[in-house]
Amino acid sequence: MNYLRRRLSDSNFISNLPNGYMTDLQRPDPPQQSPAVSPGPGERRPPSSQPQPAGGGGGGGGGGGGGGSGFFSSISNAVKQTTAAAAATLSEAADRAGGSSNAKILLVVDDQQTDWVKVFRGRKIHSEYDIKVEQAEFSEINLVANSEGTYSVTVDAIRNGHKVNKSFKPDFVLIRQHAFSMDKNGDHRNMVIGLQYAGLPSVNSLHSVYNFCDKPWVFAQMSRLLKHLGPEEFPLIEQVYYPNPQGN
Repeated sequence: MNYLRRRLSDSNFISNLPNGYMTDLQRPDPPQQSPAVSPGPGERRPPSSQPQPAGGGGGGGGGGGGGGSGFFSSISNAVKQTTAAAAATLSEAADRAGGSSNAKILLVVDDQQTDWVKVFRGRKIHSEYDIKVEQAEFSEINLVANSEGTYSVTVDAIRNGHKVNKSFKPDFVLIRQHAFSMDKNGDHRNMVIGLQYAGLPSVNSLHSVYNFCDKPWVFAQMSRLLKHLGPEEFPLIEQVYYPNPQGN
């Protein structure tokens, strides 16, 4: 204890310590003032002041350590926030760049009463691919497809008084128009066959679209369900089919 008192009362020993760090005895560097970690004006001790007990010095050292910990914690948080912001910006830029070059083409077969471009505007597939809508009626569409899987769809239409002719390769088909009717030029089953030949995915399925072109064919399928499920589970109106208008 006498040795410690003599050391703590030695002015040369005190002057070699940083202000407020009386317990930092193993610090190899000479005292340097750092604005970020130095104690406030109220905590500074001049070298000529009366020696403080060892317990008081320990308290001063603890305060300095807390300030240093807070400083480095602030630096760490700032780095994390900057990194997160940069990553978010980079991801957003990559999405914009990827969306413009990797947009998926959706062919919508429908009349112009519904604006499907507006419906799908701003939508993405798996938050990655933009959706580019090409809308046309069956009567405005032509296509070519071969057995190797390559195909091309051509739209020849009038939009706002201007003739539009474009060719593209759709990735998906949304059919909102009947493919067959008794009207003149109302039979578009050849286009459904062409889309099926190209192997294009569709909603509804091209198989169901083609089946529904003939209502008696659909009723025949429902009759099979009636036989399988029974009239209580699947009631069906009784009908008679004649293969020609004359009947029997």
